[in-house]
Amino acid sequence: MPGTRKLGRTTAQRTAMLRGMVTYLLENGSIETTLTRAKEVRALAEKMVTLGKENTLASRRAALAYITKEDVVSKLFSEIAPKYENRNGGYTQIYKLGPRRGDAAEMALIKLVD
Repeated sequence: MPGTRKLGRTTAQRTAMLRGMVTYLLENGSIETTLTRAKEVRALAEKMVTLGKENTLASRRAALAYITKEDVVSKLFSEIAPKYENRNGGYTQIYKLGPRRGDAAEMALIKLVD
């Protein structure tokens, strides 16, 4: 179930961080972050790609309500979602990178599947 990890933040800070990370992932194709954040971003990003596959006005507005940049939403509906038209989920992959140097947090790379 997505959204069960608190990530050491208040609700407003957590939702703002996750919205930004999902936007950045859809804009650039990959993010390097901690493993727990990557697992949370994966669930939300896959929901956005599923919305993009519907390609209706309601789904576009729902995506605009979550993604922070309009050009990323247009990229989602025109480029990203048609690429996964015949795929039922599993649009992202998480690769473990090992511990971070400063605090030994487990790092991961999350990227869109090609």
